[in-house]
Amino acid sequence: MVKSLEIDSSELPPEPSRKLWMAAIKFPMYSVAIVPIATGTAVAYRNTGAINWNIFLIFLISAVLILVWENLCNDVFDAETGIDINKAHSVVNLTGKKNLIFAIANICLILGISGVLVISWLQQDVIVISAIALCCFLGYIYQGPPFRLGYQGWGEVLCFFAFGPLGVSAAYYSQTKSWSGGSIAAAIIVGIITSLILFCSHFNQVADDTAAGKRSPVVRLGTKRAAQLLPWLCGVIYAIVILAIAFNFFPLWTAIVLISLPIAWKLCQFIGDNHDRADLLLNCRFIAVALHFVVGSCLSISLIL
Repeated sequence: MVKSLEIDSSELPPEPSRKLWMAAIKFPMYSVAIVPIATGTAVAYRNTGAINWNIFLIFLISAVLILVWENLCNDVFDAETGIDINKAHSVVNLTGKKNLIFAIANICLILGISGVLVISWLQQDVIVISAIALCCFLGYIYQGPPFRLGYQGWGEVLCFFAFGPLGVSAAYYSQTKSWSGGSIAAAIIVGIITSLILFCSHFNQVADDTAAGKRSPVVRLGTKRAAQLLPWLCGVIYAIVILAIAFNFFPLWTAIVLISLPIAWKLCQFIGDNHDRADLLLNCRFIAVALHFVVGSCLSISLIL
């Protein structure tokens, strides 16, 4: 573990170093912060016909900052357990400055929470800040000591609630100061597709997770059974969309979500065919990110239309 903190990015060749930094920053992953806010706001627009753009933009920026905090903290906490010893694109491993990364993470958290506090102040209501504070708590207990619930296999459950029922519903409430069936249905969909990214990220880490005592769902089930579960998880997403349209929570336009089916098929087939080949599954999470982005974008666009 100590050796992993001594990696100096200046000692790496320029091209690999740039690639590692791009992998560490994980730009595509920030759709995870954007989609819940966009979806909750889109449901609010469908129900009210209006959007408060100031609140939307403040919430969007705050959500991204909070996700930066969570990602950086996860690298710090994983460095402490040694689980990331073979993860070259860990920010801590790249810089060798764990304390600095932790400080930057906490600054991002303070800025993100400050933005949400502004929203609650504008609304004269504590619901939104309370929901986001609970999201942050779930984010901390996922990897943070002494909880580290992600090591017990609870990461996907925490992720579902933080980005789905809490995140989407908070975005909806920030616009309407109310709740609706449509926002709950959208929240469940977003929660599942976000958890799917985390679930898929475990397939190439089974050896390291097992060595560090991390009992992720893929470790518990085994790669084959976990891969067999994946089509069912994807199927639930489309089933909820169809039911929500049938019960008029979503407009018929929401059927455009079905254009994401080829991505879901590719994800399930690729992991199913290579579930035990960690070297090939390093980037399967980005197929899951693409599915997340397309489903979330189609859902938001259809609700606005």
